[in-house]
Amino acid sequence: MMASSPLDFDKNIRELEAQIERLQGLARDGGLDADSEVGTLESKLKDLKKNAYGSLTPIERVQLARHPNRPFTRDYLERTFTDFMEMHGDRLYRNDESILGGWARLEGRTVMVIGHQRGRDMKENLHRNFGMPHPEGYRKALRLMHQADKFGHPIITLIDTPGAYPGLGAEERGQAEAIARNLREMAALRVPTISVVIGEGGSGGALALGVTDRIIMLENAVYSVITPEGCAAILWKTADAKDKAAEALKLTAPDLKALGVVDDVVPEPTGGAHGDWDGVADALRETLARHVRELEAMDRDDRRRARWRKYEALGEWREPAPA
Repeated sequence: MMASSPLDFDKNIRELEAQIERLQGLARDGGLDADSEVGTLESKLKDLKKNAYGSLTPIERVQLARHPNRPFTRDYLERTFTDFMEMHGDRLYRNDESILGGWARLEGRTVMVIGHQRGRDMKENLHRNFGMPHPEGYRKALRLMHQADKFGHPIITLIDTPGAYPGLGAEERGQAEAIARNLREMAALRVPTISVVIGEGGSGGALALGVTDRIIMLENAVYSVITPEGCAAILWKTADAKDKAAEALKLTAPDLKALGVVDDVVPEPTGGAHGDWDGVADALRETLARHVRELEAMDRDDRRRARWRKYEALGEWREPAPA
């Protein structure tokens, strides 16, 4: 699927794509022979994309991760998986539409898939709360994880949220407790667990689906404790320093892979995932199937101990001296 791009750094690419589209329209409607001109422009476009996307800065990857035409959880459920059967509700309060979850098949293997869901337009964004879950969303996710654990099937989570919803109602219903409970319970699950950052992974709202055996990121996804704008406002007292903040946060897939936070990175098509939904979905399917096979081959207790060691090894800590 091809889509127009609102990114700041690819204006020339968009203009060239529009020129190619106009020529193709003239050839189609007016019977003109424009194959040679189109071929020349397409070759130029390919080189332009290679140069523009070959050395992206961290803030440019943030822009790509937030691209409105980037595939969301629902799009991967339709392409990477088959036979998805959605499940609703946390059995305590209501169904949170910002988190999708249910049974699906991955290359014939039954799995539980849970992910954040954003909206494509204002109406859907209001329905999905802009991909920011309430506590009942996290409780729904945990209910489905426990169900998968009960029946012995792998769990795959798709992370794409600016963060948990910070509204008064969410706080009154225990937002922090819901996130904390997910962190604890995911650490103890007996089945293979994999999380994939498909877009923007923001703070505890993302981490509540991210304590897994393996963490995978799409090439242009980002994963951080705070947005670059928020970090810049705190440290430099101005959101204009967001470029500097994005660099300091080490939020890109290559950075996090180098730091050992992320286990695998799925390449995206040149120009970003929004340019080829099917291609990136196929690449993700192959990567997920490989990791599921590797994790299922491990002894259950060994797998859980390896999960604990993974998170214990992140960062630095020490025991306090005896009093």
